[in-house]
Amino acid sequence: MIVLTRLNGSQFAINPDLIERIHSNPDTTLVMVDGAKFIVTEPMDVVIENIAAYRAHVISLAYAPPASDLPLGPRKI
Repeated sequence: MIVLTRLNGSQFAINPDLIERIHSNPDTTLVMVDGAKFIVTEPMDVVIENIAAYRAHVISLAYAPPASDLPLGPRKI
């Protein structure tokens, strides 16, 4: 999830995988796959950077599990 700010200043989290389009005219508008629209204060390039950072984080979790999740000793087959 990424955190964005509505025009009234309240923050909300949104699943970036459900964003279909982003418009910037002049306010940044997110159009979701179900047709819902959200107007946010962040510029379009910041929203795109947040999405890229979120996806990079998800991928890093898949490839580098925390040390606490690694087995202690040889694997049993």
